[in-house]
Amino acid sequence: MEEPKSWKLKLTLLLVSSLTIMSVITISPALPQMAVAFKDVENAALLVKLVLTIPALMIAVFSPITGRFIDKYGRLRILWASLLIYAISGVSGYFLNNIYHILISRAILGMSVGMSMTIVITLIADYFTGQERQKFVGIQIAFMSLGGILFIGLGGILADIGWRYPFLIYLFSLLVLPFSMMFLEEPKLVQTIKSEVANIKTPSIIWLLFLNTMLMWVIFFLIPVQIPFYLNAIGIEKNALVGAAIAMSTAFSAISSFSYSKIKGRLSFLAIFAIGYLLMAAGFACIALSSSYAMVVVAMMLSGFGMGMMIPNTNMWVMKIAPPEIRGKEIGKLTTFWFLGQFLSPIVIFPVLSVLSISSTFMVAAGLLLVLSVGSIFFNISKAGKAVAQ
Repeated sequence: MEEPKSWKLKLTLLLVSSLTIMSVITISPALPQMAVAFKDVENAALLVKLVLTIPALMIAVFSPITGRFIDKYGRLRILWASLLIYAISGVSGYFLNNIYHILISRAILGMSVGMSMTIVITLIADYFTGQERQKFVGIQIAFMSLGGILFIGLGGILADIGWRYPFLIYLFSLLVLPFSMMFLEEPKLVQTIKSEVANIKTPSIIWLLFLNTMLMWVIFFLIPVQIPFYLNAIGIEKNALVGAAIAMSTAFSAISSFSYSKIKGRLSFLAIFAIGYLLMAAGFACIALSSSYAMVVVAMMLSGFGMGMMIPNTNMWVMKIAPPEIRGKEIGKLTTFWFLGQFLSPIVIFPVLSVLSISSTFMVAAGLLLVLSVGSIFFNISKAGKAVAQ
């Protein structure tokens, strides 16, 4: 890798990464308007929320498939195809008038993100090692968070014009495509991998990381799915303000992600999970107790800060223990559990909301997050935890 184009390579990886968070949360501020637009459709309330999260299901399905393909055939051509599919499927929501057709387009969008997300994380593991990788993983998640602020803020502004307009933002991938063609390099590692890798195994702790990732996202995704409706319930109806509140969570996620390398230099993987879950618990409790926009914003800060340190923490741990020969496959699994959690969030929460109010649901989630924090602490001080968590 030539040094003069190193910064271009890094910037391109960051731009591709930003498409992932954009794929899901950009249209979040428009959900209440979409619910009104399709109110005559049976189960409209659930269907509209699935418009936000069905990409996550398809990401979960296609990530492990992508992981196997890129281990065998290489990274870049599959990435280029995914960026083109992303633009076409993403912008189609602007033109479609049927909620079910929109759901299909969102499913195809998820397929493309399942491809690009798996590839970009694998490329980071391919290109970087050691401290440089640890630093760049934090920067990647921070950049994704900052991109989320921009895209959800723009989505809120466009949603005030009409619920269709946020779908136009997905054309951004057409700007990223030429950068990926010019500045990314096919890793030499891919060309030397043997076809026989059946005997190569990853430490079993990786499955605990996968399950933890899924649960983490099931809980955290209460924010983009439920906060627009919660703010409407307490009298905040302007979509730009809804988008700004959710963006605040993303902003503080960026701050903690950007600081991840320094945090990891002082704490173990498990200690970081303990702190992250504790901060999220405090944030969710604030939401449950809040009756004002300002209090919700404070809650977004706490939740975002906690989540922002846990995402790169998971990615780094998986990169560290996954053997290079099957790296794509293992990162594909990580991506699967990441987005499976996002998809399952409204499905898991929907029956809960039929019994509890939104505020009570957030309080229950806060209690669960506190349990996860305490569990991480005990695991960290146990012999098994000390053996695997450094």
